[in-house]
Amino acid sequence: MQNALAKASESVQNMRWLEVTDTRGHIEDGRVAHWQVTVKVGFTLE
Repeated sequence: MQNALAKASESVQNMRWLEVTDTRGHIEDGRVAHWQVTVKVGFTLE
């Protein structure tokens, strides 16, 4: 999620809140290899 917020902050200013709307994971060899999350970000317009 930090990567997504860092990328969004390159073009979106005044981010105020976030909501995780979906969480998924990828399994390899019986273990979680990585996670994917869908995030909504709220921001204030100037």
